[in-house]
Amino acid sequence: MTARRRTWAAALVAAAVAGVGASGAAADGPRLPRGSEPVTLNPADFTTRIDNPYWPMRPGGRWVYRETTPDGTRQRVVVTVTRRTKLIANGVTARVVRDVVTEGGAPVEVTDDYYAQDRAGNIWYLGEATTEFVKGEPASTAGSFEAGVDGAQAGVIMPATPRPGLAYRQEYYAGQAEDRASVVSLADQVEVPFGHFRAGRVLTTRDTNPLEPKVLELKFYARGVGPVLAIGVSGGADREELVSYTRG
Repeated sequence: MTARRRTWAAALVAAAVAGVGASGAAADGPRLPRGSEPVTLNPADFTTRIDNPYWPMRPGGRWVYRETTPDGTRQRVVVTVTRRTKLIANGVTARVVRDVVTEGGAPVEVTDDYYAQDRAGNIWYLGEATTEFVKGEPASTAGSFEAGVDGAQAGVIMPATPRPGLAYRQEYYAGQAEDRASVVSLADQVEVPFGHFRAGRVLTTRDTNPLEPKVLELKFYARGVGPVLAIGVSGGADREELVSYTRG
């Protein structure tokens, strides 16, 4: 989602979940959006208590990742669920999650991401405030957006009921933030420095972005933990793997 980790164009397959009612929500929550379609969300259907099993975000939760590139560059990524919330322009109150990227101890990018969960258990992504640094100094806020401002729309980071083939957008801000994803499998296994996650406990997605059609990334989410591994397989071969996790 950040400018550092833009991804590629998803295969538009599989139907979305149940239709949207007059309030923008159905019995199982709002329909998962795709592409640039607008979505109307009812703030009453959302909570900042995020307990989706594939990415539980308890305040105090902390993930530390090691990101490496083929040329040997290594960065440290620390993601922390804060106790802060933010009222988004579309009326939904979101949990603030801070993502800090450093290289050799110097900041590369600092981002506040905004998430909320609907009553069905879908985790929605409602925007980000991101700052890129050059030589330790703030250089750009490109990629920042907020659902409800300047045409920006919310997306889904993790479905409540993922299944192979389910496709959805993760964010939408025309020309700047258009990440998409599709579920590949619920039965994978993966090993990272933090540990081994056995087969059947790992969800795999294919992440895409039409703004960068050559870029392809696979992401792996472990039940009870969240994102544990991201691998660039086209348009870059970066690898981001979980080193430590604190439940919160």
